[in-house]
Amino acid sequence: MQKPIQLQMPGRPAGPQAETPPPAGPGILFAAPHRPMFLAGAAQTVLAFLPWVWELLARNGLLAGPAWPWPPGWVHGLWALYGVFPFFVFGFLMTAMPRWQGMPDTPGSAARLPWLCLVGGWLVFDAGLLLALPGLLAAGLALVLAGWMLAARFLFGVAFRPGKAGLHPVAAWCALGAGAVGLAAWIAFALGAGAAAARIGLAIGMWWLLTPLFMVVGHRMIPFFSASALPRYEAYRPDWTLRLLLAVSALHGALAMADLAALAWPADLVGAGCALWLSWKWQLRRSLAVPILAMLHLGFVWLGIAWLLFGLQGLLAAAGIPTLGLAPLHALAVGYFATMTLAMVSRVTLGHSGRPLVADGLTWRLALALHGVALLRVLADVLPVGHDPLLALAGIGWLAVFGPWAGRLLPIYLKPRADGRPG
Repeated sequence: MQKPIQLQMPGRPAGPQAETPPPAGPGILFAAPHRPMFLAGAAQTVLAFLPWVWELLARNGLLAGPAWPWPPGWVHGLWALYGVFPFFVFGFLMTAMPRWQGMPDTPGSAARLPWLCLVGGWLVFDAGLLLALPGLLAAGLALVLAGWMLAARFLFGVAFRPGKAGLHPVAAWCALGAGAVGLAAWIAFALGAGAAAARIGLAIGMWWLLTPLFMVVGHRMIPFFSASALPRYEAYRPDWTLRLLLAVSALHGALAMADLAALAWPADLVGAGCALWLSWKWQLRRSLAVPILAMLHLGFVWLGIAWLLFGLQGLLAAAGIPTLGLAPLHALAVGYFATMTLAMVSRVTLGHSGRPLVADGLTWRLALALHGVALLRVLADVLPVGHDPLLALAGIGWLAVFGPWAGRLLPIYLKPRADGRPG
C-alpha cells in the first residue's frame, strides 16, 4: 500500500496553531479562502453541465431539448470558461500566491464578498437564461465581474508585492485581468453587441485567461511537488519555457479574436514542442509510481497534445483541408483544464484539510476516467461517424466523473481540518 506523503508547504508553520478551529457546518466555510471557492467550483462541475448534457441528449432524439436564448454552444463555453474553472483558480491563488511571495496565509474572510458576488451573479445569470431575459443575463454577468474585480484587487497587492513581483504571480494576475475584459465583452453581448463580442469573450477566456493560468500553476507546482515526492529528483522550471508558452497562448488568442486562429499553427507547433519537452524533463514516467503526483503529470501532457492538434489543424487548413472541428479545443478544455483541475484541487483539498496526500482508489479511477472522457470528446470530431452519440457519451462521462468527485469533496469544506489545525 502506498504510504501517505506528508509535505511541508512553504510559508506554513510546522507545529499546531493555538487558535481553536470553528465547529463543523456553514460557519467554517470561510475558515480559509479555498473552502468556499472550491465548494462552488465543485458544485458547478455538475450543475453547469446538466443543461448541456440535456442538450446533447436532445440532439440524439432522446429528449425534448431545452430552450436557449443564446446559441447553446456559446452558453456552454461561457459557463465553463468563466463559471466553473475560475472558482478553483481564485481558491488556489488566494491560498498559494501569498506563500509564493513569502506572505502570511490569506484569511478566509477575504474570500467572502468576492464569493458572494460570483455565486450570486451566476444564480442571476441562470435565472436570466431560464426566463430568457437579456437584462438579467447582463446583470448576472455584471455581478460576476464585480466579484472577479474584488478578488483581483486583493491578489494585486500579493502579485505586485514590492521586490517580489516574479514571473508566476504577475503572469497569473495579468491572466485574471484579461478575464475581466472577457467578462466585459460578454456583458456587451448581453446588452445587444454583435456576435463578435461573444467571440472575443470566448477567445479571451480560453487563451488569455485559463490557458495562461493553468500553465503558470503547472510550471510552478509540478516540479515542486515532484521534488517533494520522488527521490533524487531535480526540479526543472526555467523561466524561458513559461515565457514561450505564454507568448504562444497570447498570439493564438489575439488571432482567435480576429477570427484568424487558423494562422496560429506555426506558433502552436512550437508550443506543442515546448510543452511535450517539459513533460519529458519533468519525468512523467517516474511520477506514475505516486498516483497523486501522476494525476498532475498526466494532465499536463494534454497541453502538448492540444497544441499539436491545433497546429495540425491549422497546417491542414492552409493546404485547403478543413478537419478536426473542435477536437483541439476540447483536448485543451477537457484534456488539460479538467484533468489538471481534478488533480490539483484533490491535492490541495487533502493537504489543507489535514488529510494524507494520497490519491485513494476512487480518486485515481475518476482521474483516469476523465482522460477517457477527454479522448471521447476529441474522437467525436475526428471519427467520420458517431459525432452526436459520442458527444452525449462524453457529456454523461463528465457527470459520471465529477458527480462522485464533488460528492466526495463538498462535505470536506464544511468540516474542520482532520488534524485539528485552523484553516
